[in-house]
Amino acid sequence: MRKITIYLAALFSAIVFLSSCEKEYETIEQVDNQNIAAYKKANSSLSFTDIDGYSYSIANPGTGADLKSSDSVYYSYAFKSTNGTVYSQTSNLMIPGTLLGYIDRFDIGGRAFVFKPVREVFSKLKRGGKAVLLLPSRMAFGKNGLSTFGIGSNETIVVELALYTYAKRHEVDAYEIPEFISKNNLTFTNDLTTGIRYNVITPGTGTDLVGPKTTFVCNYTGRFLDGTVFEQRDAITFRLEELIKGWGILSGRVSAGGKIRILLPSHLAYGSNPLDFDIEITSVTKD
Repeated sequence: MRKITIYLAALFSAIVFLSSCEKEYETIEQVDNQNIAAYKKANSSLSFTDIDGYSYSIANPGTGADLKSSDSVYYSYAFKSTNGTVYSQTSNLMIPGTLLGYIDRFDIGGRAFVFKPVREVFSKLKRGGKAVLLLPSRMAFGKNGLSTFGIGSNETIVVELALYTYAKRHEVDAYEIPEFISKNNLTFTNDLTTGIRYNVITPGTGTDLVGPKTTFVCNYTGRFLDGTVFEQRDAITFRLEELIKGWGILSGRVSAGGKIRILLPSHLAYGSNPLDFDIEITSVTKD
């Protein structure tokens, strides 16, 4: 009889535990629904569609052919709170690109996240399209939030999504590089043959110019267009043939003591992004 009593007590405890878990989930869902309903009410000019637990509004469907999962796309996003606080967003100087089928993967605060609804909404757009996604907390950062970005517990996330019209990397370069120059009020010479932009700050006072038959020592800093430094070296010895193709623009333009700044299209750099280099030549030796 005692064994039966213990068994029934354990069974009752399990039922209570499972019921509390179910209530907790229902409560989270209710919070999500209330947050989404409040956002829709405050933004009544947007027409939302509800699907699989999330909501989206297409502001502009875009133009052209329907996109396939295997198509290359360039896109922007902004993860925001319902009151407009920006948690993470792309830069128009570092436009991300991937295949449409892989557009659900994000690095936010040094952590990897997969948001399936983002890919699903992007898949409803054509090039040039824009949409707003309301991502409930249970599909976003959950009850723990993301404290490093100030994202609270059970917070609904507003995701603004857009596809650029570009289909090729060189088209993106042709937008990003002039945008960078204009935004920073810079002046460069455009080498029409290569598309490289360069500014000889000082040509130097050395006897020999950097060229295909010289060895040179330099200090340099390499940056992405958003200003992030990816490499910085001092007193490093090179030959032009050892370097990425874009550095060939130095040939015949600078000698020892010279300083030059160059903006390289991605295909003359490492292939993924345009690059910004400040280069100081300290010595040049003929081979």
